[in-house]
Amino acid sequence: MQPRSIARAARRRGRVLAGRVGTELDVLRTRRGRADLALFHELAPSPSGGGHQFLRALTRELEGRGLDVELNRISGGTPACVFNSFNFDFTRLRRFAARGGRMVHRVDGPIGVYRGFDDGTDQRIARLNADLADATILQSRYSLEKHLELGLELRDPVVVPNAVDPAIFHPPSEREPLEGRRVRVIATSWSDNPRKGGDTLAWLDRNLDHKRFEVTFAGRAPLAFERVRVVGPLDSNALAALLRSQDVYVAPSRDDPCSNALLEALACGLPAAYRDSGGHPELVGDGGLPFREDVELPEVLERLVAELGRRRASISLQPIAWVADRYLDVLGVRVGP
Repeated sequence: MQPRSIARAARRRGRVLAGRVGTELDVLRTRRGRADLALFHELAPSPSGGGHQFLRALTRELEGRGLDVELNRISGGTPACVFNSFNFDFTRLRRFAARGGRMVHRVDGPIGVYRGFDDGTDQRIARLNADLADATILQSRYSLEKHLELGLELRDPVVVPNAVDPAIFHPPSEREPLEGRRVRVIATSWSDNPRKGGDTLAWLDRNLDHKRFEVTFAGRAPLAFERVRVVGPLDSNALAALLRSQDVYVAPSRDDPCSNALLEALACGLPAAYRDSGGHPELVGDGGLPFREDVELPEVLERLVAELGRRRASISLQPIAWVADRYLDVLGVRVGP
């Protein structure tokens, strides 16, 4: 083995050892502590992906009710924990879970379907679920049924969709009339995964009537565009303000179990032209129209514009308060007297 490889391996072993020592110290420090519930998830700073956004909104809702939510630890008196997919330190979770308490696994995906390749992540999630979970929360019927189709059985599954923070994502007080201007169409994505629909945006870039429509993409652009306006990743407040200035949303992703980007757009009052795939139909309902092939999009967009008022009025999302209630039910956490 080369000296650099030896040094890297030594550093890696050192980090693992330091992590285990840190975990044991935290176990000792928190043995007499208590929170109302625990969350295991490695939160990324904003702007970030949908899972981070939802869990921040959920935590704000719970803390707004006076609940104490601890992150990446389970104190001795904490009665329940929700752990998210695979976005945490598995070894640390197992050590804290040994204390007992109700363990609820929030699962999305299947990851292999969503990413378009299978690297074994779904099997690792299923093993962890079997070992530790008392119940499972999935974000759509699509996600539940796809797991079953692939033979991935999860413990006591319940479907609870994501929701957005209504203080950030909400419709505007008034809208600019369509007369005398182009229709504003927007798509958003934090991820540049090709399955997010970059090819569809490229098709729109080449083929849509840009005298009739102006198209904006906000996020990490997977491709270069000539006529689609690209805005980089935005924090939640800036993104919500941009969404409120638009007319219609395009959701081109494939096999997306519960798109937070789509939820944010709907919450801002944007009817959606959505790919008939994944959990999109469950989220949109009558608040938009489906498409299967890119060539259908111009007709779908024209129909949405013609039905704009009715489609806006048909948008119906579960509020974060309702979602938080379902999480507390599954966790077995009781609030108040």
